[in-house]
Amino acid sequence: MQNNGWVDSFETYAEKLITKGQVPGVGLGLAKDGQLFYQKGFGFRDVEQQVGVTIDTVFGIASITKSFTCVAIMQLQEAGKLSVHDPVVKYLPEFRLKNIDVGQITIHHFMTNTSGIPPLPTMFATVMRSLEANGAEDHSFPESNRGVTVPIDTYEELMHVISTLDVELLGPPGTEFSYSNDCFALLGAIINRVSGKSYELYVKEHILEPIGMEHTSFFLEELNGYENITKLYIMRDRGDQKEVISSPNWWDFPASRGAGALKSTVRDMLRYTDMFCKSGLTAGGNLILTPESVQQMMTPYFPTDMTPGQFYGYGLIITSDYYGKKFVEHSGGLKGVTSQMCFFPETGLAGVVLSNIELSPALAIMSGALNSLENRPPESSHLDSKYDSVSEEVMHQFVGDYQSREIGTLPVRLDNGQLMLSFSGENYVMRPFAEDLFVIRLFGTDASARFIRNGKNEIVRMAFAGRQCSKEVAANTFGNKASGGNEK
Repeated sequence: MQNNGWVDSFETYAEKLITKGQVPGVGLGLAKDGQLFYQKGFGFRDVEQQVGVTIDTVFGIASITKSFTCVAIMQLQEAGKLSVHDPVVKYLPEFRLKNIDVGQITIHHFMTNTSGIPPLPTMFATVMRSLEANGAEDHSFPESNRGVTVPIDTYEELMHVISTLDVELLGPPGTEFSYSNDCFALLGAIINRVSGKSYELYVKEHILEPIGMEHTSFFLEELNGYENITKLYIMRDRGDQKEVISSPNWWDFPASRGAGALKSTVRDMLRYTDMFCKSGLTAGGNLILTPESVQQMMTPYFPTDMTPGQFYGYGLIITSDYYGKKFVEHSGGLKGVTSQMCFFPETGLAGVVLSNIELSPALAIMSGALNSLENRPPESSHLDSKYDSVSEEVMHQFVGDYQSREIGTLPVRLDNGQLMLSFSGENYVMRPFAEDLFVIRLFGTDASARFIRNGKNEIVRMAFAGRQCSKEVAANTFGNKASGGNEK
């Protein structure tokens, strides 16, 4: 990449986003055919000590871990130890749902978030030990999202709790998309049982070490005294202002690490994206996956409901037409973490953004860099709606409170002729994009909300942030405050 004329405009844009979002630190790297051509650390990994970020700073990557989980599953399929089309119960006979036959739910459905299982209230229980250990320091789990309050420490305990919940499938397996941390957690259990190794050890030996990801691990203590590790920060409301404070203790969730527990660096993650661009081959000559398995992972199996034109593959999100090119990505969010990785498999261009606070504009920073590289204004969107405005009469159908047992209640209101969504303490304008589909400018980038109707043409659910949320018709016991999502 020879032209550096884009750098100044991009960095000005990124610094504005970072300042507005009160983001303590961000690391960014861009590579072409595995060769790093741009790197930048914004802000600090330790604000108190004024220690800066580099591309070798260890951050959490949260839900990007899901792609590693899927790589492991594909390796086991290549070894003849399982098939992605096998029923989950073949390997996890304890997996049950109350009054529902789960025999048709396959590993493929888990990997594509199409099992039909709605968001479940298990997140708090899986991190409860961390919250107990952290004590008063860690108040970062919203009261409204606590759901199950019995600690979940093992795969078996997770499956037992899931079997006791009142769950109604969103639709037959393979017909509805809804992001599921629980399903990815149980993919970790399948990897454990099929390989005979712990999920974490399998990923270390079969993915991290062969790729050469030297500073990537589920456990910081395995980094052998490596000091370039970020502190974690959280946002706190102080009356009419928001304040960023240090919250140094990392969350761990042993029963759910397959959904989002890896820590890594920008440099290591660019080695990982390069493996996909090189059809499974690492720079060191190790074959992590066959080209056929890589293509299966990047196949657009089902629309995500996160952004128009996005599809979910195996732990990867695919946009078939991103300014005319195939674009593959995944993001993540957790306490002290916002992450984004992306790559263009046909051109070998890849990028990674990691930051040390949840709900930072990491996606907007990445899209700003990609836009600037191709001489577009950094704030440009590849989404182009030709949909006419929606009448107030029609908009009234969408008004209501939409409940997720994982992320709380999302109110949708009509205000001065505009539909508004409340999320994470802020109100966002919902712009019409297509029938029953709206786009929201969220943390500097576009996200979508799709309304779902039943056979009587009534709005019954809203798909937002990848989750399907039910329209409330009665009081519920899971609180009524929108939260930051706690997405792994």
